[in-house]
Amino acid sequence: MTRRSKVLLGVLVVLVLAVSSLALALSHNSPCAAAPPLPAGMPSMRAAVHRCYGSPDVVRIEQVAKPVPGDNQLLVRVHAASVNPLDWHYLSGQPYVLRLGSGWGTPKDTWIGVDFAGTVEAVGKHVTRFKPGDEVFGGRDGSAAEYLVVRERGAVALKPANVSFEQAAAVPVAASTALEALRDRGKIRAGDSVLVNGAGGGVGTFAVQIAKSFGAEVTAVTNTQNLGLVRSIGADHVIDYTREDFTRGTQRYDLIVDCSGNHSLSSYRRVLKPTGSYVLVGEAHMGSWVGPFVMPAKTMLLSRIVGQNLTPMMAQLEQGDMTFLGELLKRGSLRPVIDRRYPLDQTAQALRYLETGHARGKVILTVD
Repeated sequence: MTRRSKVLLGVLVVLVLAVSSLALALSHNSPCAAAPPLPAGMPSMRAAVHRCYGSPDVVRIEQVAKPVPGDNQLLVRVHAASVNPLDWHYLSGQPYVLRLGSGWGTPKDTWIGVDFAGTVEAVGKHVTRFKPGDEVFGGRDGSAAEYLVVRERGAVALKPANVSFEQAAAVPVAASTALEALRDRGKIRAGDSVLVNGAGGGVGTFAVQIAKSFGAEVTAVTNTQNLGLVRSIGADHVIDYTREDFTRGTQRYDLIVDCSGNHSLSSYRRVLKPTGSYVLVGEAHMGSWVGPFVMPAKTMLLSRIVGQNLTPMMAQLEQGDMTFLGELLKRGSLRPVIDRRYPLDQTAQALRYLETGHARGKVILTVD
């Protein structure tokens, strides 16, 4: 073996050992830590937390310190929250690459939930847009709790009076995702033919309704059980994927919002118009390591070499979108679909049900 070959072999061995060590470190689950004691006399509240990675079995309802609003924050008493697939991913720490940001071995952030709806209990001295007693909804980490604080300019808006706290709590993450996919990434216009794949889930039920509010002709793809549901929320056409493969049909679409990721990109492109848009917001095949990052990576690479607009996305919660969605709720153009309700004490059960992938619409946590 030449000297050069020996050097290259040595470098390869070092790389393999480094990658293996990183893999072992990322996939390691530390034991669940005990809850730290609260100082005597400190106001407390109940909250769902996970002090280690794992299945929903590691979720606990604990007494934790009640938050205090800063000068530019609201203190909200949470009446309802909802769970999303991302909550399960952070709970399990999978795919493992998430742990590069969320914590190695033990999660940095032990809170659960983002979506919330509740009543403003107190405001900071610089807050002018909201006042105590206002009913609000929005997105903030740690929503599976009796109280939370959110910035005045954060993802929070007034709750319309014609919807319940539970309905409002179903909206933030899922509806924002659908809105951004249609309006910002898909550039939807009145008269567009839009297909929503996975129309019976949380994002899908909102995508159908928001697309209709923009004046589109909507085709909803779902299972046999959900055909009546998607018709009831406005779908013009429905396809039962257990009996028909829409990617082999003759219809061509201006925009496909994909909440399932259960077909190949070439199959989606076959039923997309030459200048159409495909937006990926979910993927059926996850996996422990890179999981949901594979399909988005393929989508971005392919989009550079074809005429169609192919893009993956993850919504960013913003106050403007919360206000926009609130207006849709107010005028009845958006009706949240709620599958099941669980009390805060049963957050683990709610996450376990969500994990099955069979939820129709949203899964709600009632906090009161």
